[in-house]
Amino acid sequence: MNGLPPGFRLPLRTALAEAVDRLPAGAGWVYEPKFDGHRLLVVRGEHVVLQARSGRRVTGAFPDLVEAAERLPEGTVLDGEVVVWTAGRTDFAAVQRRAAATAARAPVLARALPASYAAFDLLALDGEDLRPRPYEQRRARLVELLAPLGPPLQAVPATEERETALQWYEALAGTGVEGIVAKRARQAYRGGRRAWRKVRHRDTKDALVLGYVGTRRAPRLLVLALPGDGTPVASRPLAPALRAGAAGALPADEEGAAEAVVTAAGVGEVPYTAVRPGGVVEVRQETTRQGTVEAVRFRGGPGE
Repeated sequence: MNGLPPGFRLPLRTALAEAVDRLPAGAGWVYEPKFDGHRLLVVRGEHVVLQARSGRRVTGAFPDLVEAAERLPEGTVLDGEVVVWTAGRTDFAAVQRRAAATAARAPVLARALPASYAAFDLLALDGEDLRPRPYEQRRARLVELLAPLGPPLQAVPATEERETALQWYEALAGTGVEGIVAKRARQAYRGGRRAWRKVRHRDTKDALVLGYVGTRRAPRLLVLALPGDGTPVASRPLAPALRAGAAGALPADEEGAAEAVVTAAGVGEVPYTAVRPGGVVEVRQETTRQGTVEAVRFRGGPGE
């Protein structure tokens, strides 16, 4: 694209984060809140191009962000998260609707569900490739670039104080913040590498087993009812060890049960076999997003 540094060819590979249980400590780390949205690169060449993490171009789905990005200097590339705010918190379902919008529908949704862009890195500016530069330098130039522009393009907050990051982790969960990302201040931007660290909010709880998808001997996933909610929810695909032990831990099939379907993340509606009430499984659930329930082990089953 015209105006971009040599070597910038779409699709660009994004830097990634490794999931960890605890935030790294010590000097040289910078911490940022991780918003619950869609990863998006904003590329301001001769024209604006919006690229998803997968490499797919989604420019037509976000005309409001395209309009905002046209104010950026030519030769600018931002990395960040597109979010939609509803009632004071990020709304992941709304972002999904925006990302899947047709060209005809996109302007209507942009007015009803305006997007906000939480930028956390600056890959290029005025045609200069900033990826080899330390994060702390890229961060300073990102803030300087976006501060005069204002919403919907904004730099995410950042701190060098781990205690402040831990306070964010606790206080911001209710606003749809997924967790905290830690980056080394002197590290270059490494596309395709898991050089960052990420701690996510998770809950562990017991869920009632309603059924399974696949065969009883080796089910692909479970259908569950979470505490306080009888709506059937599909788990993530089961780990091999859990699949292997499922036949001995699952309740018997429900006799005379009508055929039912459940919506599985990334798959859509799938039929499942209902089981008799009584089975319980421990699950781990990300608190900020629907459809991300991971079965950990059966209560009363193998290994319990």
